Amino acid sequence: MHRRVSGVWACALVFLFSFAVQAETGTVPRRTAQPGYDVSREITVNGTVSSLLAKPSPGMMWGAHLLLRTSAGNVDASLGRFALMGKGALSVQAGQQVAVTGLMVTIRGQAVLLARIVRAGGQAYLLRSTHGTPLSPTARRLALLKAAQNGGQL
Repeated sequence: MHRRVSGVWACALVFLFSFAVQAETGTVPRRTAQPGYDVSREITVNGTVSSLLAKPSPGMMWGAHLLLRTSAGNVDASLGRFALMGKGALSVQAGQQVAVTGLMVTIRGQAVLLARIVRAGGQAYLLRSTHGTPLSPTARRLALLKAAQNGGQL
């Protein structure tokens, strides 16, 4: 029994040591919500809200969606799963003029705008980080506080 326990501890130590070596050498893979999200490729789309979907329709990306009518056609803006939650949640209505800044991507053959910032009614709503990760209500509040300290730059 004693040998079995010490063998388990030895395996655990080897695992922890190998993980520590990976962390020091930078070989631990890092995950992001949206691989390849590049702020320098962001666009801003101006349009009229045709509808706000709290839950996606079948075939749509997970999370809330803002459907817009623009001069170039209809745009599906993916808001992420936290956009309509908590303090500072996005508040828009059909017929309202908005400006949505984000990255246009193709998912399952459909063009989708990954919305990072929505400007509506004189207010800016921060929905994603600069890496494309949807912001929870707490993370959104902290990011807005940090932006206020940096002169309001989102």
